[in-house]
Amino acid sequence: MKIAIEAQRIFRPNKHGMDFVALETIRELQKRNDDNQYYIIVAPGEDRCLENSANLSIIEVKYPTYPLWEQVGLPKVVKRLGVDLLHCTSNTAPLWCPVPLVLTLHDIIYLEPRQHSSPSLYQEMGWYYRRLVVPRILKKCKKIITVSHFECNRIRQTLKIPTDRITAVYNGYSNHFYPQQKIDMDIIHKYIPKKDFLFFLGNTDPKKNAARTLKAYSIYLQQSTVKRPLLIADLKEEYIDTLLHQESIINIKPYLYFPGYIANRDLATLYNAAFAFLYPSLRESFGIPMLEAMACGTPVITGNTSAMPEVAGSGALTIDPYNPQEIADALLRLETDEYLYQEQEAYGLTRVKQFSWAKTADELVNLYHSIKL
Repeated sequence: MKIAIEAQRIFRPNKHGMDFVALETIRELQKRNDDNQYYIIVAPGEDRCLENSANLSIIEVKYPTYPLWEQVGLPKVVKRLGVDLLHCTSNTAPLWCPVPLVLTLHDIIYLEPRQHSSPSLYQEMGWYYRRLVVPRILKKCKKIITVSHFECNRIRQTLKIPTDRITAVYNGYSNHFYPQQKIDMDIIHKYIPKKDFLFFLGNTDPKKNAARTLKAYSIYLQQSTVKRPLLIADLKEEYIDTLLHQESIINIKPYLYFPGYIANRDLATLYNAAFAFLYPSLRESFGIPMLEAMACGTPVITGNTSAMPEVAGSGALTIDPYNPQEIADALLRLETDEYLYQEQEAYGLTRVKQFSWAKTADELVNLYHSIKL
């Protein structure tokens, strides 16, 4: 088959969740000898993280805005290539497509009620764009892929999608996440003075639950004899200050480290150096950072809502993400119960063996061929 895969953002330097899902899956497809020819359609960018090969061609398409890129540029190049199908990897797709369309719909959070708007204009505009486009393209998709059974059921029930048109394909995690025998302290010192810190991977999206996480951390500081510092990724100081004032906990700021975006190449070392990883989101369709931390042997505290219990598994340390006291209690238990800590380390290392990008790629290829048949 000749398969076009939309991966618009994978060449941008500051990649996030959906970008890595697309990139890692494509890398696995590139390794295969399956007689398929893959055309990866991207926007120009600085991070050339993928190269052409015998079975894979990179097609760069340049347009001034994302909607124009997707709605005008993408269908034009797909038609020119004469491919058998187009797989769009990041929630949206062209309203008109000249070939059968496969869509990875990571979630439908933007179709659900929300507490408040996003502080980021970019995220807010994206929210409106998805609300406009997604309901219109779903009826045109040959297959819809999502990333967990929770999300699959949610989408099917909310949007009345027939069962045979939507399927769950789990994400994997990258193989550079593993327990390191020796931690590179030079990497640690780029972000925080010493190891055994608490690690929170958040952003301004309300679902990441940053305000309650900071409140929970303030409770932890009141009760802990160790008082580990908190490393916060992807949040700027101004936004953190707003949350601290909102929660009346400005006194905890000296314990916080907030370097902004953390390069993916450094994340494995930071997970290894962390005492625990906090992932108390309100809503996730999957949650790759949980797998990354587990693969490094770091205990994870995560929410008991949406897809997080499905991915983390029955042995994970789950909490009510709406309850800061519960988050703090879980941290304190890990700090004071050595047996529980070692149990969570071992559990995570076992749990992640159920996930890999190779499995993801296998399921995708089977799905592609089912459309041709």
